[in-house]
Amino acid sequence: MKFFFHPSPNPMKVALLLEELQTPYELIAVDTFKGEQHSPAFLAINPNAKVPALSDGEVNIFDSHAILLHLAQKSGRFMPAAGQQGEMLSWLMFIATGLSPFSGQAVHFLHHAPEAIAYARNRYLKEVERHYAVLDQRLATSRYLAGDDYSIADMALWGWANYAGYVLGEAGLTGYPNVKRLFDEISARPAAARAHGLKEKLVLKAEFDEETRRALFPQNEAV
Repeated sequence: MKFFFHPSPNPMKVALLLEELQTPYELIAVDTFKGEQHSPAFLAINPNAKVPALSDGEVNIFDSHAILLHLAQKSGRFMPAAGQQGEMLSWLMFIATGLSPFSGQAVHFLHHAPEAIAYARNRYLKEVERHYAVLDQRLATSRYLAGDDYSIADMALWGWANYAGYVLGEAGLTGYPNVKRLFDEISARPAAARAHGLKEKLVLKAEFDEETRRALFPQNEAV
């Protein structure tokens, strides 16, 4: 099994699950700041040119939530039994289609857009806050997103919650105490520590310069 990784929110979701499963895998760095996600070799695995991706035998899987589902179904762990998965899938997709993309857009317009666009900043930040509020309300009455059992839905939330401060500012998750409670619980797990430790095994570009801007936002070159 080959895991194509960069220490950013979506790959961290998969890293956590792999470490929870203690599944043997080969860690392959994709230095997105250098544009390695656009190489022909990587595009053959993920034509969408994003991390994470996973090669599992003859099967290539991309999109973090597709990988979470693939590994959970294959292992039979961290998801409810067949016929009882509706609640877990609802929260998993709430994060996939809501918290994840809105957080990504908020990061872009707050930190990387070439000009400050007040409408875009407000739009995406407020949607991130709204999604965290919905999650917080759920976790006020449920230990985990899918009920009493830790699942891939919680791992998906943890991936972006790691970077909440980068979106929400200095307060981070303090306005969402139930989300913070779950985040802290997951972060204390040995698998989470191992997932965080993956970046220490890699040598990756850290400087956000024009090369990085072109690599991450190539569509803006024509603007």
